[in-house]
Amino acid sequence: MSSRISEEIKEELFKLQDIPYRDFQAKLIPGISPETMIGVRTPQLRTLAKELAKRDDIYLFLDELPHAYFDENQLHAFILSGMKDFEMCMERLEAFLPYVDNWATCDQMSPKVFRKHKDELLGHIKIWLGSDHAYTVRFAVGMLMEHFLDGDFSPKYPEMVKVICSGEYYVNMMRAWYFATALAKQYDTAVRYIENGMLDAWTHNKAIQKAVESYRISDERKAYLKTLRTKR
Repeated sequence: MSSRISEEIKEELFKLQDIPYRDFQAKLIPGISPETMIGVRTPQLRTLAKELAKRDDIYLFLDELPHAYFDENQLHAFILSGMKDFEMCMERLEAFLPYVDNWATCDQMSPKVFRKHKDELLGHIKIWLGSDHAYTVRFAVGMLMEHFLDGDFSPKYPEMVKVICSGEYYVNMMRAWYFATALAKQYDTAVRYIENGMLDAWTHNKAIQKAVESYRISDERKAYLKTLRTKR
């Protein structure tokens, strides 16, 4: 039985429904049934999440898993992203990750509080990377990309991404995205993975493609990366 707040949230989501947007969005997120999409635009979901996060009973909604609708998952992700208490956020996130079933919810979930707790976050990332749930692994790689490619970078981090062995498209796409971003931010380390053919062929070529499309990489480096494409 749904809690009162969950029913109120569903009612509010349907008030914000945009059917043409729902139909458009359904084409962008494979594997999600259009029947489970309400069709609420992201800015409206973010605004609603901020309002709901102030409620004392919001935990009732967060505890009711799995949600019936994609839009509820999006809302859940945005509420978690705004939490200010690291321990509470991590507890709720760990409970939610097994129910994340698409790239949009996975990629739009980025708790701001993680910026102040890098050491603790890294421990969780290492565990998530070993998960058998594709979107938990994708989330882990995304967090490594977001938080550990700048001042907190270590050469051991791309190695953690390299050794992931997955047949999941959305895991390998994130791995490619990670190495493309690493080529922009930590070129000298990342380029060795490309020069030495240390990635599987698909991820190797996709990383080069994304790097070549990036405005953060010089034309000279892009030209060089194009010569490293492989047919193996």
